Amino acid sequence: MGKTIFLLLTFFTTCYCQNVPIINMNILRLREDLRQGEFAFQIDAYDIDGDDLTYSVKDSNYYFAVNKFTGVAVINNTMDRETKPTFSIEVIVNDGVYATSKIIPVILLDANDNKPTFENLPYSVEVREDTPVESTLLTVLATDPDEGMAAIVSYSIYQVIPAEGSYMFTISPRGGEIVLKEPLSFTEKSGFYQIKINASDGGGPLHENPNFVQFETTTAIIRVIDVPDLDPQFLNLPNMATVNENSPVGTSVFKVQARDPDTGINDIIHYSIEDTNAPDLFHIDRDSGVVSVKTMFDREEWLDIDATVVLTIKAQEANLNVSGVHASTMANLQVTIGDVNDNKPLIYNCSGDSCLESTSFTGNINEHSAAGLSISDFSMRVKDPDLGENSRFLLRLEGPDKEAFSVSPSSAISDTAVLILVKNPNAVDYEKKKTMMVEVIATDASIPDFVSTATVTITINDINDNMPRFESNTYKLSVEEHCANGTIVGTVTATDEDELDEGLLTYTLLPESMLPYFDVYPVNGTIYVKDGNLLDRERTSSYSLMLQVKDSGDNVGSTVLQITILDINDQTPTFYRDYDIFIRENIVLRLQVEARDDDEPGTPNSKIQYSIDDSEYSSNFTCNKDTGEIMSVGILDREAIDIELNGKIMLNVTATDMGVPPLKSSANVVINVDDENDNKPQYLERDYNFHVKESEGGIFVGYIHARDADQTEYNNRTSFRITSGSQGSFLCISEKDGDGYRGIIQVDPDVELDYESNHKSYTLTVEATDLGQHKDVVNVQVVVEDINDTPPVFPSDQIRSIKENSPPLSVVGEPIKGSDADTNHSLIYEMVSTKCHCNKTWGYCDPEWFTLESNGTILTSAEHNIDYEKCDKVNMTAKVIDLYTEKGRNSTEGYVMIDIIDVNDNAPEFIPIQEFFVVLSESIEQDSSVAQVYAQDKDSGENAKISFQVIAVEYVGPNDGDKPEPISLIFYAETNPQPDILGNYKGEIKSHQSLDPDKKGRYLVKVMAKNLDLSANETLELITVDKSYRVGLRFESPVSEVNKNLPFIRGALTGATKAMVQVVKVSSESVRNVQRKEVTLLEAYFVFPNGTALDSDNVVRILNTQEAYEEYGVFLQEQGLTGILTSTFEPPEDKLEVFIMIGLVGALVIVLAVMTTSLVCVKRSYKRKLKASKAMNTAAMVEAESQKAGPVVPGTNKYTREGANPVLNLNIDSATDLGFDEDGSSADRESLNSLDYNIDMTMTEKDRMPMTIIAEEEENMGESAYIEPLGAALAQRGQKKSSGSASLIIANPSLSTTDL
Repeated sequence: MGKTIFLLLTFFTTCYCQNVPIINMNILRLREDLRQGEFAFQIDAYDIDGDDLTYSVKDSNYYFAVNKFTGVAVINNTMDRETKPTFSIEVIVNDGVYATSKIIPVILLDANDNKPTFENLPYSVEVREDTPVESTLLTVLATDPDEGMAAIVSYSIYQVIPAEGSYMFTISPRGGEIVLKEPLSFTEKSGFYQIKINASDGGGPLHENPNFVQFETTTAIIRVIDVPDLDPQFLNLPNMATVNENSPVGTSVFKVQARDPDTGINDIIHYSIEDTNAPDLFHIDRDSGVVSVKTMFDREEWLDIDATVVLTIKAQEANLNVSGVHASTMANLQVTIGDVNDNKPLIYNCSGDSCLESTSFTGNINEHSAAGLSISDFSMRVKDPDLGENSRFLLRLEGPDKEAFSVSPSSAISDTAVLILVKNPNAVDYEKKKTMMVEVIATDASIPDFVSTATVTITINDINDNMPRFESNTYKLSVEEHCANGTIVGTVTATDEDELDEGLLTYTLLPESMLPYFDVYPVNGTIYVKDGNLLDRERTSSYSLMLQVKDSGDNVGSTVLQITILDINDQTPTFYRDYDIFIRENIVLRLQVEARDDDEPGTPNSKIQYSIDDSEYSSNFTCNKDTGEIMSVGILDREAIDIELNGKIMLNVTATDMGVPPLKSSANVVINVDDENDNKPQYLERDYNFHVKESEGGIFVGYIHARDADQTEYNNRTSFRITSGSQGSFLCISEKDGDGYRGIIQVDPDVELDYESNHKSYTLTVEATDLGQHKDVVNVQVVVEDINDTPPVFPSDQIRSIKENSPPLSVVGEPIKGSDADTNHSLIYEMVSTKCHCNKTWGYCDPEWFTLESNGTILTSAEHNIDYEKCDKVNMTAKVIDLYTEKGRNSTEGYVMIDIIDVNDNAPEFIPIQEFFVVLSESIEQDSSVAQVYAQDKDSGENAKISFQVIAVEYVGPNDGDKPEPISLIFYAETNPQPDILGNYKGEIKSHQSLDPDKKGRYLVKVMAKNLDLSANETLELITVDKSYRVGLRFESPVSEVNKNLPFIRGALTGATKAMVQVVKVSSESVRNVQRKEVTLLEAYFVFPNGTALDSDNVVRILNTQEAYEEYGVFLQEQGLTGILTSTFEPPEDKLEVFIMIGLVGALVIVLAVMTTSLVCVKRSYKRKLKASKAMNTAAMVEAESQKAGPVVPGTNKYTREGANPVLNLNIDSATDLGFDEDGSSADRESLNSLDYNIDMTMTEKDRMPMTIIAEEEENMGESAYIEPLGAALAQRGQKKSSGSASLIIANPSLSTTDL
């Protein structure tokens, strides 16, 4: 009866129990180049209960944004492996009741998002020009923080400035060493190189490109240092110079000039004389190179070398060259020694070819020798070692007998034989003087003080005095030169005082050497010309012959015939030499020319007059006709001479005699006019205007011409330099140009003019300078001409918009308007590519929605419709092209962002979540949520906003064949106004009222999702679970402990039953057990996803299986599980009204029951309890090792010591319990601890014991129902020792076996 009443009072309430969600993730590997908004990962988690999960992520850097409902994580902040290669995030999953989290390591994978970076910038090195080929000049280093191939840097040279150096350098692709491949030269090549270097990585993935290559560029500067590796060069050797003999010491002869061709060093040059054929005559100044006289010298002492001294001169650099020696070079200077009249004539005694200077001579002659007869055995020569007129000398006789003799010739040049002739035969008389003495005086014709003398002793030979005699001692005859043979010169006859000799005189001519010329008829003394061709007055103007007459006694008489050769005009005037003179300009020329005519002096035949033949420059000179002195008309000017003549004036001077017919000859006079730097450069034009195109480094601008009237290259060499106005943009290079120089104006190779800058023209001041620092200045106007070299500019911030579904070929906004700084341009536009923003991800557009016209107009496609729901943005990459580009890049790319404007053209769409919803009817109250719906609208903005509304509710009974019945709208929809991260709108389906907990079946709820004027419907199925499926589990643990371990308890229950355990309530029971331990009641439903549920019996059956107990039961016991309630029960604290009713009814029933049964049962109950106590004491003493000693506390399930076991399996009727245990409580009466082996939650594994099901006592107790307490206790002890199977204890909540 009590059981029936209890069942009537209790009721079943439902609750919702959850398992902890499980996160099935360990390590995330993501590439670092994921962009904001791109998919990162999906949180992998599940809930055994099948609950709706919400997701979140905690990371300190906010790298990820997670969709709360789907677990899709997208990139919120970009990541960088190089700064943070790994980090951890906390993934949190919540099922609505419990949340679980897990620390997930994130490993970032490398992307090629870094380009190489050059280290140790800038790169600049100075290199000696003699650096060996294959030398490493410098090493560049670039690093890349990426990994793998993307971190491997390769180097290359893509440009060298100047371009001539392109093949001179290489770079190691891996090491970055710049190696010299060709020799450097500061003089012949460039002294400065710019090497443009590219550093590229090995490529790697970056965004959509699987092998994106990054690169960086830099410039290395190579400065070439000049080294002394070239020998010096002479500027004016070999050469010739002249210096007169006896010049004073220090007289300058010639200035040697040399230079160091190593222009970057320009070493000091030292000069020295290394060799000469005449030592110690000349000296050269070590620094200036001036050759001067070292010692005075006499030309006549150096006739053996033709008075020409050859000096071998060395020019040597002051410092050591690269070979460690002083570089030098040598050349010859030929110095001619000029003659001066510094020697007197000398008298020599010659014998054959040998001549010795002598002052004493001898000779002999017969007495009374005829006048003019030369003394015999006499050999004298007079020589003057000077040259030309300086060697002319005069001869005369002095001494005591000078009147008896004469000397022949009286004057001569250079060298002559001397004859002593009888002058006064009477004075030559043996009877008066046997010897006679004269003194020959030789005197220099120009310097009277230059005199030499010699004494001649003449022996007089004794002869017969009676000899034939001529009337005269001397006869002067004459005959014309070159007369006919046989021409009679004259007849000379002699007389002999001896009469016998009359008519017998025989004439002969002496000496015999004259016989080829003249002869005499022996009989009559007539002299005739034997060979007239031999008579040449110019060779011999007179002949001294002796006409000898012999008488019959061979006495000889003689006379002297002075045959004068009469001159005829047969000799052409002859110049002594051709004249080649050197003279500096700006000086008046005075030159003496001289010719001789071998015709007789003093006659018209030998008289010479001079004249200058007409020629180009003859008018610039005058010539004295009598003296032959040539004089320039004014000073000489080298620049007035034709430059082709190289400063030479050729004059033809004629010498004409006065004979009949007159004869003449000519001589060349070469006047070498040396140039002096007496003219400054002169520009040929005073203004120059040039036009040059921009953007071309090193481009030619124009020529400027200047001429220096000086004719030698040394004096007229002109250099140009820009002194102002260039602003570093122009160079001027000098070069020869015909008879002048020109300056090549060009743009600096390292500079490109820019018309678009402020410099559209330049006014250059260019200075022309010769080596004498004479200057001229001119202004050069350079106008920069615009060329189309500037890339067009694509306008920035190009944003257009167009509504979706716009008609084909619609114009999208304003046309693109690019710009170009060039004055002459024509711009067109081309589309390069497009990217579409679809599903929050950028990708290539397929199909293309837009086209770009050449005029910049954007049109919609003629074939494809624009749909905002597919893509909401289009990023068009376009380029503007300049058709007139002449140089450089002709196009520029840019971007046009096209925003697609949404129109409301899509109805909301429901997102399937689950097929049905399980509703615990008893837990549903007003405004409780029973289901969720999700919907999305492909439109955006206001067009995408969705509201939910319940428009119909139907109920379907639990039986097959039950049809849906419309009912009132007991549910309503509540819309979340804000969409989630994926744009989905959520609707909560809530109840207007509490649901009937006893009502079984299904609710069909029709929900409408509405957006403006478009809508869609969805029907939800709600499956109810009534309170008959509520299961109660009792735990001997505090509520806090159960709540703490609830996720694990629920997981164990879920694992055992395979159902979703939905905990609806965890509460403490109102009473404690006899052991004063707190008891917690956990109320739950075991529901399957298909809507079915387990009742208490099914739960007990499942947990009592061997497999479930071994895997989950032991754990549940450790958590304090002591029993499962087997009947439907009503929690005492659910509702106040129910408790009041229960209390009233229960009180009445209890009073009646107690009064009726107390008298009958009191005795029996008391005895039974005493027996139980005794049995437990006996059982406790049976085996000490498994029991703890100590007395039993009567009426309780505890001994006096901790760990004692209770009395088990006592069939005690609660109706007979007199309530003697005033300290007892309903918790004690309902405690499962009074029915088990006092399982300690802290016992070890070996002490665990299975639970025993205690059958409910029947109201009518039979024999079989009674179990002796001692036997039960012993039986239980035996079971503890055995390996019996696991079982659960099901306690009847209406019974208490410990009530004493």
